[in-house]
Amino acid sequence: MKQLTSTEWIAHFLASDPPRSKSLVVTIFGDTVAPHGGTVWLGSLIELAAPFGVNDRLLRTSVFRLAQEGWLVANRDRRRSSYSILAQALPRFERANRRIYAPLEINWDGNWTLVMAAGAAVDAPVRAALRKELLWEGYAQFSPGVFGHPAADSAVLAELLARTGARQQVFACSAAALPEVGARALPELVAEGWDLSDVSAAYEQFIAQFSPLLALQGDAVLEPQQAFVIRTLLIHAYRRVQLHDPMLPVELLPEPWPGARAYELARTLYRSVQAASEQHVMAVMRREDALAPDADAAFYQRFGGLE
Repeated sequence: MKQLTSTEWIAHFLASDPPRSKSLVVTIFGDTVAPHGGTVWLGSLIELAAPFGVNDRLLRTSVFRLAQEGWLVANRDRRRSSYSILAQALPRFERANRRIYAPLEINWDGNWTLVMAAGAAVDAPVRAALRKELLWEGYAQFSPGVFGHPAADSAVLAELLARTGARQQVFACSAAALPEVGARALPELVAEGWDLSDVSAAYEQFIAQFSPLLALQGDAVLEPQQAFVIRTLLIHAYRRVQLHDPMLPVELLPEPWPGARAYELARTLYRSVQAASEQHVMAVMRREDALAPDADAAFYQRFGGLE
């Protein structure tokens, strides 16, 4: 089978699995704009999105909707507009970044975080919002109003409870098994709480889509724009899978777990394209703003460290 060049691979990917414009803008803000101060001129954003087939009209509609939804804020300077990550949305971007760029391996200390939101004390709108957010964070609902996770981040939980208005209406605690009392096998409990089949299949699909980039022929040096497109498609696809991963400890995952291979692939490819892609980002951003900042120090800590 003929090995695709980077140009052919990009064209095939965009034809077969084109990203939705609004979701792509979120990826560009999280992966590209955030490390450069969190603000970008609309003209630069239009230019960054153009190689993905997102035209001016679609781009403007997407940022308008994201501003309405509380992700972005628009800024006016005479006849020009820029968009920034809204301060209230920063924790969500930062939380997503920690999940995307940090190693997947989490070891279990035997404790569970439990959130109890049962009974009439929890208002119905709060209960609905809380359930949605907890499930998005990877918690399982073991019974009505009782959620649990074996590797929860307490700071993330505190922020989630405050954001949903549930802090005064629920009880959260850390709990450990009583070995001499409860005897149900953990694999059964995990299988009941989390259906990992879709996440596993999505990781395998990600690996199949992006593995060909490891062996590109005739592309000793990628053009900066091509590197940016590959980097963005990589993170867009990986984010789409990884943010549905409940992030269970390795001791509770089935073996072999494809998430570990997907992370290694994402890390290898990201490291290989990030330098050239940053050349494109800076060229585009500085056409609109000569003082656009370089990527911050946190950017170079992604995936265990970038050159």
